[in-house]
Order: sequence, then C-alpha cells, then structure tokens
Amino acid sequence: MQDRNTYKLLTPGPLTTTPSVKEAMLIDRCTWDQDYNDITQDIRARLLRLAHADNGEYTSVLMQGSGTFGVESVLTSIPSKDDVVLVLVNGAYSERMVKILQLQEVKHCRLDFAWDKMPDAASVEAFLSTHPEVTMVSMVHSETTSGLLNDIAAIGKVVKGRGLTFIVDAMSSFGGVDIDVPAIGIDFIISSANKCIQGVPGFSFIIARREALLKSEGNARSLSLDLFDQWQTMEKAGGKWRYTSPTHVVAAFHQAMVELDAEGGIKARHERYAKCNAQLRAGMEALGFKAYIAAHDQGPIITTFFYPEGFKVNFPEMHAFLKENGYVIYPGKLTEAETFRLGNIGEIYPADIERIIELFRIYKEQHHA
Repeated sequence: MQDRNTYKLLTPGPLTTTPSVKEAMLIDRCTWDQDYNDITQDIRARLLRLAHADNGEYTSVLMQGSGTFGVESVLTSIPSKDDVVLVLVNGAYSERMVKILQLQEVKHCRLDFAWDKMPDAASVEAFLSTHPEVTMVSMVHSETTSGLLNDIAAIGKVVKGRGLTFIVDAMSSFGGVDIDVPAIGIDFIISSANKCIQGVPGFSFIIARREALLKSEGNARSLSLDLFDQWQTMEKAGGKWRYTSPTHVVAAFHQAMVELDAEGGIKARHERYAKCNAQLRAGMEALGFKAYIAAHDQGPIITTFFYPEGFKVNFPEMHAFLKENGYVIYPGKLTEAETFRLGNIGEIYPADIERIIELFRIYKEQHHA
C-alpha cells in the first residue's frame, strides 16, 4: 500500500513540488535582512519578465495570504468610491469576486454566462454600451470550477477599446499559460505562489500598470490588503514587506522560478501541461468519464469529469482509494451535476497520467452497477 504521506496532488494548487523547492524552506530567514529582501526584488523582476511586462510601464507587488487575498487586495484597493466594477461571471471564482465587492460595498454589476461557456466579446460590448457607468471590468482567466480557459485577449480588446481598467484573476494559469500582459491590455493581473510556477502556499502576487496603481492611492478599504501601500514599501525599502512575510515560502518560490527557467520557461511548461491534459482527457473518456468542458475550450490546468452512467458515486471512497495508491484528487464544484476534478499541474508527468487512468479503470470495474 502507498505511504499516505507521499502521495502526489492531482489538484490545481497546492500541487506537488520538487524536493529542491521544499529544501529551500529549510533555512530560517530574517525579514529585515538584505539577502532576503534581494530575493523579493529578484522575484518581482522575474515576474515582470514572465508577463512580458518589463518595459517600465508595469510593476509587481507581493501580498501575504492565498490567491483570494490578492484578488481582494486589488478589488478593494483599486476602485475609488466613484468607480463601478463589472464582473464577468462563469464560475465559482468570479462569483467570489462579486462577494468581495458586495462585502466591501464597492459599486459593481455582473454579467452572467453559463459555467461551461466563456464570456464572449460581443455580449460584453453590448453590456458596456448600455452601462456607461462601468469603469472597470474584472474576470477569471482559468476557471478551476470547470477547467474552462477564458479568452482574456478578446475581452481585453473590448475593455481597452473603451478606455476601461481591466482586472484579471490568472490564479491557476500564470506561469503555465503564456500571457502577454501589455499586449492584452491588462492593468492588474493576480496569481499565487502555489500554482503553475510550482511554489508552495503563502502569498499572492499582483502585476500592475504603474499609472493605474498610482491613481489608487487612498482608495484601500483594508489596512493589511492596501495594495498601494504594500507597493510603496517594497519600492522605497528595496524589497521590504510592510508586515511579517512568509519567508520560507518566498525562498521556495524563488527556487521554483529558477526551476521554471531551467525547464525551458512558460513555453516548455505549457507543453508539458497540455500533453498531460490531452492524455488525461483521452484516457478518462475511454473509460466513460466524459469531460464537462469541450476540448477546444479546455485549459491545460484542471479537468472536470462526469461519472459514467451506472457508476456508483461515492467520492470520499474513491478519493480514499486513489490516495492509498498515491494520488489525491478534487471533488466537483458544480452545483447542477455530480462531478469530480483532476488537475495536472505541478510535478506531474505522462507516467503519472498513465497510472491514474489505470487506477480509475480498476476502481470503475469494482464499482460499476
């Protein structure tokens, strides 16, 4: 039986990391030490290069907490009392954006789409034509509720054509999907340490257009999540965080960025992810586990699957079986159907996909009605 403490994660983050990323956390670091602040500064510079945004127009800010902390930091720091944020909703994470705006009483509206369909530019254009009060548009890139990869370039063209601020949650895509931030016209893009760059949980990061960030001074509705103040401290103090930072996590992330470069950058990592995802979809569908998202809209990060007809659904039991054999998976996040999700980012390779498909074959034979 598999050691229950050495399983791999078939999840969209946290994910399975390399031994060397874990080893980077074995040294205790002081938040005031210049060597540590230099690590922060190097991370910030590397992030800009990954985003094609090292042109002087953009900057990067690291923020304590999970990815949601980063999203909340942007949505509660950037809009002024006069701004109105339009959220494009087609999954649980864009719904979360709406909840943040509601709780913080930020003016907003929403445009809903089916959870298996991406927001289309024509619908967004039509909505904006009848809602001139909207000044900002916010959306999710890789919607891990379903596995859908939304077309941010098409939406960005509409948003920037109207001179509006464009906010993108690229939590589970940045580092695994190439995103040319300036070309798309993104003003704020948010991701997390424990996703495609393959670090561990503990902080989020924001790549921001300097001009838009400067305009936000004094808008923050939170002390600890004040994006402008966090940026100002990092800029003026050479990489110093305002409050205690997750030093071990920062070191691990830096190592993960070095390893991303060694793998061949985003292009090579995307190719690995896409290959594993295609292999996973094909193998699971051959067993009768149909994917929720059509292949042409599927992102290479995570896939939502339906159970085959006649399958005795017991997710906790299936989860336990797979964990005992070396892999941990995610439950479904849809409300209208019984599903589960398989991620393929992190230290996951074709041999792992072959193994997980075989495990599902065994389990299905044991539990098919």
